[in-house]
Amino acid sequence: MRALTIGGLTLANLALTVVSNSGLKLSAASRGWQGFLWWQIVGNLSGFLGVLAFTFLLRFISLHLAYALTAGLGFLCVQIIAARLIFQEPISTVQWLGTLLTAAGIILISWGK
Repeated sequence: MRALTIGGLTLANLALTVVSNSGLKLSAASRGWQGFLWWQIVGNLSGFLGVLAFTFLLRFISLHLAYALTAGLGFLCVQIIAARLIFQEPISTVQWLGTLLTAAGIILISWGK
């Protein structure tokens, strides 16, 4: 049950991070104030909910591990899901290498627990 809770809170944080960053990107691209305001609300509300998920995650695992998982994997999710898949932004070979090194770093940090 504990592992399921940790996994669920981590996934919730990651999903909310992608939604938050995507909402803020859409806000920045909005032409009118209504779209700008709507996507600001979406981005900031999902960001707040992501922080709540992270806070609850801290009840179950240490700060250094929780931060490595959520910040590192959050970066990867935003890079791959939001930037590449949703917004079709190009990712260079060097950036893909950085993504792989980030993933390797997360694995090494989690092994050290």
